[in-house]
Amino acid sequence: MNVIVVGCGRLGSTLAVQLSMSGHQVTVVDGSAASFINLPADFHGRVIEGDMLTRDVLHRAEIEHADALAAVTNSDTLNAVVAHMAKVVYHIRNVVVRNYNPHWYRFQEAFGLDIVSTAGWGMHRFEDLLSDNPLHLIFTDDKSKTAIYQIIAPKKWQGHLLKELLPEDSSQNVTIARKSNILQFAEDLTLKSGDVIYLTISFEQVSALHKRLNLLQED
Repeated sequence: MNVIVVGCGRLGSTLAVQLSMSGHQVTVVDGSAASFINLPADFHGRVIEGDMLTRDVLHRAEIEHADALAAVTNSDTLNAVVAHMAKVVYHIRNVVVRNYNPHWYRFQEAFGLDIVSTAGWGMHRFEDLLSDNPLHLIFTDDKSKTAIYQIIAPKKWQGHLLKELLPEDSSQNVTIARKSNILQFAEDLTLKSGDVIYLTISFEQVSALHKRLNLLQED
């Protein structure tokens, strides 16, 4: 897959390296040549300095042959415009934008783009990691309004039924890792200390999940 990454800050450079290591052909575009210092010396992709909104830079990046584009600069307006152009003018199917400032989220959303809100996700991750709560947010998708949580069962939960901690209508969206085994939901499945549970739920179910976990914590 040919991927263009617009923006070579910490997020863009990390994404570019990961995509390259996964076997994709990666082109990184940034307005400042100094930004490319974020890439390791053994990066195998292409780098292009210039304004992504100019026709010359677009063609140098071979946008007409791209399969995907990620706009991950610190400018939400630039991300939106570049992504919209890639999607509408060049018909790139997979286009994703970074939302840096939550105040610009609705502006990006108006373009009908897939958005990753690093600010909102990061805030929740900091909150999770600073607490002793067994519940950890690992991903959110604002477009589909879903979240993926990781729950690590503490010793005091041993013997409780898994269904005790699940919100209603979520049992089909749960996976349990127990040592080297992957378990699926069952009505009589009991928890063991150290079980790692991955749960996908809607934003509306988050409150119910917290209430159930609080009851188990207080038990």
